[in-house]
Amino acid sequence: MRRLSPTARKALLTLHLVTSLGWLGADLALLTLGIAGLRGAAPEAVYPTAGLVVTWLFAPLSVLVWLVGVAGALLTPWGLLRWRWVLVKFALTTVMLGLVLLLLTPRVRRLGELGAAASDHLRADLVIAPTVSSTLLVVATVLSTYKPWGRLRRPAPRPVAAGRRG
Repeated sequence: MRRLSPTARKALLTLHLVTSLGWLGADLALLTLGIAGLRGAAPEAVYPTAGLVVTWLFAPLSVLVWLVGVAGALLTPWGLLRWRWVLVKFALTTVMLGLVLLLLTPRVRRLGELGAAASDHLRADLVIAPTVSSTLLVVATVLSTYKPWGRLRRPAPRPVAAGRRG
């Protein structure tokens, strides 16, 4: 497997950090809109704005974060299946991506279309989902920072070169 140079690895890490922070920022923007909507802000302004944010910012960033994260795992020494924290982070991000694309995005778009006619349950989704998502993004950040739990498996011993003796 091809590894990146130190400069390319830092560039990929920077891209991962920027896209991840963007995802968290878009998440917090959705949460802010959801809270504003529940507190009585103009639904004809709040919910269509949330629909735009989820369509043009939140969903694309979530895909980009996942792609850059997978590339980072595969092209750096961390690997995708070497460390428990990487695997847990990958699983969290994959589940979140699926939920964003299959549930949240269509629901928030629908909320944007309905505006003031939206049900309380649909309006509450715009608070609950970003709260859970933001929490999981913070958990992923903690995993990246502390790198708990060690390796999934021990590395295979390196073969001794022919003609060399220990």
